[in-house]
Amino acid sequence: MTETAHALGASGTFWELVERRAGLTPDRPFLIQDDRTLTFGELRDCGERVAAGLWEMGVRPGSVVAWQLPTRIETVLLSFALTRIGAVQSPVIPFYRDREVGFALRESKAEFFAVPGTWRGFDHTAMAGRLTADRPVTVFEAYASLPDGDPSVLPPPPGDGTQVRWIYWTSGTTSDPKGVLHTDRSLIAGGSCLAHALRLSADDIGSMAFPFAHVAGPDYAMMLLLYGFPAVLFEHFAMPDALEGYRRHGVTVAGGSTAFYSMFLAEQRKAPDRRLIPSLRLLAGGGAPKPPEIYHAVVREMGVQLTHGYGMTEVPMITMGAPDDTVEHLAGTEGRPPAGMEIRITDEDGKPQPHGTDGEVRLRGEAVCKGYLDPAASASVFDAEGFLITGDVGHVRESGHLVLTGRLKDIIIRKGENISAKEIEDLLHRHPDVGDAAVIGLPDPERGELVCAVVEQPAGAAPLTLTQLTGYLRAEGLSVHKLPERLEVVAALPRNEALRKVLKYRLREQFA
Repeated sequence: MTETAHALGASGTFWELVERRAGLTPDRPFLIQDDRTLTFGELRDCGERVAAGLWEMGVRPGSVVAWQLPTRIETVLLSFALTRIGAVQSPVIPFYRDREVGFALRESKAEFFAVPGTWRGFDHTAMAGRLTADRPVTVFEAYASLPDGDPSVLPPPPGDGTQVRWIYWTSGTTSDPKGVLHTDRSLIAGGSCLAHALRLSADDIGSMAFPFAHVAGPDYAMMLLLYGFPAVLFEHFAMPDALEGYRRHGVTVAGGSTAFYSMFLAEQRKAPDRRLIPSLRLLAGGGAPKPPEIYHAVVREMGVQLTHGYGMTEVPMITMGAPDDTVEHLAGTEGRPPAGMEIRITDEDGKPQPHGTDGEVRLRGEAVCKGYLDPAASASVFDAEGFLITGDVGHVRESGHLVLTGRLKDIIIRKGENISAKEIEDLLHRHPDVGDAAVIGLPDPERGELVCAVVEQPAGAAPLTLTQLTGYLRAEGLSVHKLPERLEVVAALPRNEALRKVLKYRLREQFA
């Protein structure tokens, strides 16, 4: 890490980092979107004006502000304005609908809710009205325009970066999401480690094709502030339309997750003799399993390096491959942890295991979250020594590289997003033509995993089709990104002898 980035990384809060970067390079671009650019100086100055407008609306330090907004310059400005005030932010992924959004608003006790109006054919304002009809929540639109005011009304910015000011939502093994608690310091630590692992510099041009509402959003923004380089924002990422933005702005670093790598590869294969993005030197990401063959295909066919990492909503940066790692490490591991991130592999009783031995992955470090909104969930996720119990299974090599081999948690990671199998199963059990159901994730080269529903049908039931099944789940309010892509109807689900629990590993073996 450069001396400048090292000094900035010592900042206690997001806003302190904004002020220090704006003082160093006020005229350098921070965000680029289509024909618009926001400099680091404008981030500070416009951010204060938006903060003043929010202040006049009644937002105060500690106010809980939920926002469900697409990846836009305005979204990033609003988020940083909230850090200037010291509000508690609860970002919600834009494609979530009534079920998840309503839960997030209730559990976080949101006092304000920012929405984009009608976006991509869906009326978010109307949904917000439905969900807040019985509680005092101030709903406002923040898409093309933002609140504006006189910064002189603002108190000094917050000085303590260890206070919980972020609530991110993740689906686990239960049907309801969990509110993950982060501080400015934990997110700054994640962004600092990410930039250092990738060996990025002020000459790079990054890109953000994933939702800024994802925990990777501030993680990436921290990286830009620390190193002083810009990122190109994509409000809606779709190939091949997005290629013009990458090429036009000379993006050097792109990625997101395995699904993104596959999309880039598919486009490269349409014209194999021409570099897809001439300026691109690195694909990087995480959030979903990466088959080794994807690594080799990217390097061979696109002529760029690929580094993949391991993270989760609770710990956005755990390990990352480095560009100077060996080919075998880059293809077959999740990379190494940064300084300050402890990885412990344990047996089922919590006893540490030696290098090369599989066990449960546990984590401790500054980038680890403070727990969950639900105190009971927090109490069960940390062990007696303060290690986060991930539920993932793997081992650490002598070199320090982590290899993940499975998951104890019953979740599916599709395009970098966690999907609860139980949530879908609970809805399927209410279908009259479903006797029993198990939802599993199956390996998929484009998505990382796809969602497969395996069902038993009661005697006399009409044959069930995938179209009928997804139509029913849509009507039940399930978000589109959670819908099964595959349906398997079986005479009987495999079960164990004792408690008759469904043996999902057998289903994965059968249908993979």
